Amino acid sequence: MIENKPLLSAVEALDLLLAAAKPVTEVEILPTLEANGRILAVAQSSQLDVPPQDNTQMDGYAVRAADCASGAATLAVAQRIPAGHVGQELQPGTAARIFTGAMIPDGADAVVMQEVCERAGEQVTVRHAPPVGEWIRRAGEDIRAGSVILPAGTHLRGQELGLAASVGLAALPVVRKLRVAVFFTGDELAMPGEPLKPGAIYNSNRFTLRGLLENLGCAITDYGIVPDNLAATRATLRRAAQEHDLIVTSGGVSVGEEDHIKPAVEAEGRLNLWQIAIKPGKPLAFGEINRGAGEGTAFFLGLPGNPVSSFVTFLLFVRPFILRLQGVQAVAPRAYKLRADFSQSKADRRNEFLRARINADGGLDPFPNQSSGALTSTVWGDGLIDNPPGCAIARGDMVNFIPFSELLH
Repeated sequence: MIENKPLLSAVEALDLLLAAAKPVTEVEILPTLEANGRILAVAQSSQLDVPPQDNTQMDGYAVRAADCASGAATLAVAQRIPAGHVGQELQPGTAARIFTGAMIPDGADAVVMQEVCERAGEQVTVRHAPPVGEWIRRAGEDIRAGSVILPAGTHLRGQELGLAASVGLAALPVVRKLRVAVFFTGDELAMPGEPLKPGAIYNSNRFTLRGLLENLGCAITDYGIVPDNLAATRATLRRAAQEHDLIVTSGGVSVGEEDHIKPAVEAEGRLNLWQIAIKPGKPLAFGEINRGAGEGTAFFLGLPGNPVSSFVTFLLFVRPFILRLQGVQAVAPRAYKLRADFSQSKADRRNEFLRARINADGGLDPFPNQSSGALTSTVWGDGLIDNPPGCAIARGDMVNFIPFSELLH
């Protein structure tokens, strides 16, 4: 049972969640081509230098720099070296026609680009005095054999997969997908395509939260809309806890007579956090649900029912918690100092997260309606202004801005 006491700040609440997170330890081996979006379980090292040997950055001619010191040297073109082929040792007074990526032949110590050369039959005049090493990529200048190229906990994107492939890694060990159960409470909820009865609303949170969970690479079980009563809520929590690492719900976390999440969690497990000092999103719940004797627990995060509150609390708390469960250590989004092109004279006692977007002058404009029900603000905006408790905003102030691009993956 959570006793009545001062609400935790956003920082304190997140610290509590991250301290409780127990990373998944099961590992899967996937072909590198199929590992996009997954989290690397074990650090990966290169077994070779990249590039593996000196090669040319340009189409041109491999030469001895000393032969071209005059700035107008005419050399015999003794060989042609395409990429993937090995040339002969370059003799003094000769040049090798060479193409981007091809190995530098022994004896050559520079490459001159073809634009400063004049070819006539089997001779080339080099109208440039290249320094030693010009346009040569040295072996190992990008990656040295034995060096770590991808640490454990790396979120694998296209560029990480390309890096792994560049050193010959055909398969990668990844953390198994986090198993997340979701359900939604509220007798007023209907699904798109159904007629709206008086007092009903469409369940937008189901679509928002599932999309956000998919972005994080979770394996999702959707239990849909659960009847607004304590017995149904408890039964769904028990069922969801059996085969999932985390349960995420939306709605029912306030203090009304029809809000059953808090008593249900306390009956089926324990509640470690309930309500935090932020706006929007005060009614956030965190706890654990028992799986049964000796079977451990599943984590629980209950989000508010208001669509913007649900969205914001997911980005600020659920996302970093999931990342930590996946083994990611650096879970904090990058924030940037940007200019407020507006004023907000009334300071709130809670930490506010204002939906805003970047204007053509590089400043920030807030969405006109900061209501927790204005889901349009999440589409219109580029991110969140993190405004500390008790702070008014004057036009021209530099404020902390967290782009949505930092919060969606």
